[in-house]
Amino acid sequence: MSNPLGLAVLGLLMEAPTHPHAMAATLRERGMDRAFKVTTGSLYDVVRTLERAGWIAARETVRVGARPERTIYQHTSLGRQEFVRWVEELIRVPADEYPKFLSAVSYLGALGPEGAVAALRERAERIRASLAEIRQGHREVLEAGEVPRLFVVEAEYAVRMLEAESGWLEEIIGDITTGRLAWPEPVTGWVRDQNETR
Repeated sequence: MSNPLGLAVLGLLMEAPTHPHAMAATLRERGMDRAFKVTTGSLYDVVRTLERAGWIAARETVRVGARPERTIYQHTSLGRQEFVRWVEELIRVPADEYPKFLSAVSYLGALGPEGAVAALRERAERIRASLAEIRQGHREVLEAGEVPRLFVVEAEYAVRMLEAESGWLEEIIGDITTGRLAWPEPVTGWVRDQNETR
């Protein structure tokens, strides 16, 4: 099991047995859909994979009113062991990750100074909006007192990462606008013509 959504499913089942529809709703309510790509299809695929692996098992099938039947899943003892092993490995061992932004920044020069500043400023604005949203959601969850801080520390980590990126963006924008970041002479076909429209 390598899909990170499996980690989320196993984590939710540590709290209580539940069905996939409720899992998706809980992940979205907690803002965890920022960390895990949650779609109905992908969630059901992960649940089936975990069941085939023997990490979770169907406990019962229930129907409430006219709603469709829902299968409630729970951990197996193997699933609990594997969940703890997986979390421990992910925390202990840094892994190479390949974010799209890092790939794009490698070719920032292709935008030309003005284009680079415009793109970086727009990203910085979006990062600030995300920061405000995550901070507010985190504050509301803690103030409601229904969830211990331990269960939402990932939001604190996300805030720190976004703060670091925001600081770096502002620094690079400043370096470009003041000329501290040297820009090479345009190479035909590589740097955008400043007269081009986006």
